[in-house]
Amino acid sequence: MNAPLKQHLIDPEICIRCYTCEEACPIDAITHNEDNVVVDAAKCDFCMACISPCPTGSIDAWRVVMQPYSLEEQMSWMELPEQEEIAKPDGTGPAEGGDVEALEDSVERLLAEAHAGAGGKARAPATASKPSINLYNLKKPAVGIVQGNYRLTSESADSDVRHIIIDLGNQHFPVLEGQSVGIQPPGTDASGNAYLPRLYSISSPRDGERPNTNNISLTVKREEQGVCSNYVCDLQKGDEVRLTGPFGATFLMPNDPQAQIVMICTGTGSAPFRAFTMRRQRLTADGGERMRLFFGARTSDALPYFGPLKKVPDTILEKHLVFSRAEAVEKEYVQDRMLKQRADLAGLLSAPHTHIYVCGLKAMEHGVEAAFEQIAKDIGTDWVSLRDQMRESGRYHVETY
Repeated sequence: MNAPLKQHLIDPEICIRCYTCEEACPIDAITHNEDNVVVDAAKCDFCMACISPCPTGSIDAWRVVMQPYSLEEQMSWMELPEQEEIAKPDGTGPAEGGDVEALEDSVERLLAEAHAGAGGKARAPATASKPSINLYNLKKPAVGIVQGNYRLTSESADSDVRHIIIDLGNQHFPVLEGQSVGIQPPGTDASGNAYLPRLYSISSPRDGERPNTNNISLTVKREEQGVCSNYVCDLQKGDEVRLTGPFGATFLMPNDPQAQIVMICTGTGSAPFRAFTMRRQRLTADGGERMRLFFGARTSDALPYFGPLKKVPDTILEKHLVFSRAEAVEKEYVQDRMLKQRADLAGLLSAPHTHIYVCGLKAMEHGVEAAFEQIAKDIGTDWVSLRDQMRESGRYHVETY
């Protein structure tokens, strides 16, 4: 049995046939007829030279296939084919994934591991914007300049979590809330091999830290033995940093102000939810459904963005900040607070516009799942069945590490 492969395609519904991609391709892998501009899978080496010149974004389309689409097939299309189910190598069923989240296998594995807790193949919300992915890779990374690096946790906290802002200058680097970027630290490991890249969720909304700025922010915790986390946490203002991506095609925010969003996180799992919240704030000054945030940390001074979070109006974000090691406060985890809010959550589980996002340490998954099982019972529903229905409709998302 042949192994699945990723094929680069051009979306014929978006393409304006300007042929800039064809001119930019250094190996003549792109050609056209009277109807379509297409990529020859036998020639394409994913150098990405065609990506940036495209004025429409039609160029960054990908499918996982067992047999590449031929030039003749592509030239006859009026629209892109749906992603086909790809069977597992042992033939036991459809493979996980489906949407291409990253071209580089090492990154794809990291994303698959992060999304494993969803209970099956993840899907993007039906109203989410189309994400751009794989615009930059290890051969051709984007180069950003560090604009700032700020400690989020207090000096007395037992963790060093930092907010890092990276300016992308004039480079085309479109992102959506919930996507991530790759960073490969300089140097080599003990075997002389280049370090593998690490993924970091983007913590700023799609239009930047401030509206209409071409920058992104990351939320990074320094790990004692973490080569990449220490590299990123030590970056200084003005330093260059090389980025790959963006990555991620499913853990995305719905483009629907009436969507009821429940966000559950610990630690740096707050990064995408900061982006979600800022996006909602910028879009729905006149209303929209309130979002819910269940955010767990050991103490308040170890909770990233504690101060800014307190300033978000309750009409936009209902905040449940819980602490497991705070003095003079009963120990509490996110699942404990979820159960205290079980009546509200039970109502949300019954609503067709509710989207649930879980992000943070894998250790939190068991408690969150157990809480949802109990809450689902309150409405006479089996949680696993409900979760699978929500996942299939793009309304249940997990990203843990």
